[in-house]
Amino acid sequence: MSNKQSVNKAAQREPVEVVYGAELDKLRGLDHGPVPPGWLMSPRAVEKFVMGDEKLGIERKFVAERAMVVRIIISLCTSRGCLLVGEPGTAKSWLSELLAAAISGNSTLTLQGGAVNSVGQLLYSWNEAVLRTDGPCLKALVPSPLLRGMIEGRMVRFEEIARCPQALQDALLSVLSDRVVVIPELAGDDGVVLAREGFNVIATSNSIDEGVHRMSAALKRRMDFEEIRPIRNLSDEMDVVLREVRRANARAGIEVALEESVIEILVTMFHELRNGQTLDGRSTDRLAGSALSTAEAVSVAHAASLNAWYYGGGSITVEQLMHHIVGSALKDQPEDRRRLRHYFETTVAPRRGDNWQQAWALRSLIH
Repeated sequence: MSNKQSVNKAAQREPVEVVYGAELDKLRGLDHGPVPPGWLMSPRAVEKFVMGDEKLGIERKFVAERAMVVRIIISLCTSRGCLLVGEPGTAKSWLSELLAAAISGNSTLTLQGGAVNSVGQLLYSWNEAVLRTDGPCLKALVPSPLLRGMIEGRMVRFEEIARCPQALQDALLSVLSDRVVVIPELAGDDGVVLAREGFNVIATSNSIDEGVHRMSAALKRRMDFEEIRPIRNLSDEMDVVLREVRRANARAGIEVALEESVIEILVTMFHELRNGQTLDGRSTDRLAGSALSTAEAVSVAHAASLNAWYYGGGSITVEQLMHHIVGSALKDQPEDRRRLRHYFETTVAPRRGDNWQQAWALRSLIH
């Protein structure tokens, strides 16, 4: 026997249906609404899972107008796919994952547009070993997540669809319109895959990717479009950042005190620099090279938490936070350094409070 001890390592990130399994079970048990064919719960229950229900103890997981979320859910009841468009970091992928988990119980059937370069990656490929011995047969078929979704009647997530070459985007047309895939190598009925009830496609696309591979007009006609915008309300954004940072810290096995007044510095800076407007309505420069999204704010606060845990006293300081803010905000646009300095001089300097004054005192990090 080996004298090496086996180490059980937890997954860095579990899918939504695992993390929120108890909530999903509760909603299904209490769900008395009409359920679309192939779905695991009613549209109203899906909405509660995404938007939260305080009375039922269901956590709010996505911040947006309820009417928009309802439109997306209803569009997935139809034979049309749904495309979520918006700036990077607006939680489009998170929303698609939530919806797939609630509707199908499986959010892992996912295609990445930038990694799909052949029909085989989009639809199916073959197990070469079986193919050599048995020839083209169902046993040799290796279905893609898209084909699996059709066979199993589940939602399929298509991330960054604009990064997929247009010829392959067009291969989706028969899937979205006719709900069929023909496999010419297989004879008879085996060569025709008809989508089962419950199948649909939730796609995402960053608005900055519009020119990478333009979507064909035919494909656009087969999908409903919804724009996912950044969180407008600062307090809502604070809630999301604090919740997700605590979750990220727990996954990392660290216990760090998150003083809200310190995290508010981060969220406020990102909110103002992203929108090009201060909280009191004055115009300010937007940074060109950074999204400064809510998701980026979570990453910065988590990095500062790790810094505090491994190098500090277990509580995030403004200095630790500022180092990570500057590292996130200043990337490959030289003019952003000037814009950030101007923001500090015109917006941070006049603000009262110890935390803001500490941030102003650390402005040399920008130079």
